[in-house]
Amino acid sequence: MVRQTHGLAPREDFISAMRRVAASVTVVTSDGPAGRAGATVSAFSSVSADPPTVLVCLAAQSRIAGVVQENGRFCVNVLPEGFSDIADRFAGRHDAIVPDRFDGIEMFAPRGSAPVIDGATAFQCGLQQVIRSGSHLILLGHVHSVLDGAAPPLAYREGAYHRVVPHAHAG
Repeated sequence: MVRQTHGLAPREDFISAMRRVAASVTVVTSDGPAGRAGATVSAFSSVSADPPTVLVCLAAQSRIAGVVQENGRFCVNVLPEGFSDIADRFAGRHDAIVPDRFDGIEMFAPRGSAPVIDGATAFQCGLQQVIRSGSHLILLGHVHSVLDGAAPPLAYREGAYHRVVPHAHAG
């Protein structure tokens, strides 16, 4: 059902439609003078290849948004299939049981960089620009290094994790 409006789409319609959009599951991490933080994020996209630039969207009032801005760097970890437990951990679903989201997660952090989750495809970024839009911040980062995990990504749609299944080409 399409509702015509002369202003903004109704919030409920927007949320319902966005739930149907599949997205790679990512964990944004940061480490530096403001400390270490990480959060599961679905709003991630490439912006440009010249220079290599990506964007992530973070809730403006979240701890991770403040930490990334103060540290001036972040890493986007695109999680591979089978990492739904890590996605849940960094989404805060286990905070009552495991207060340190990084505890027991295999990762490494090159000197002066944000943590990379072992097995993920990772984009190490320097924070380039922050744009406020509604309740969120759009963070643009220049990509300084890439680690291609080469594994199929974990996807999220309709409130559940999914596998990306290649479509067989005809002919």
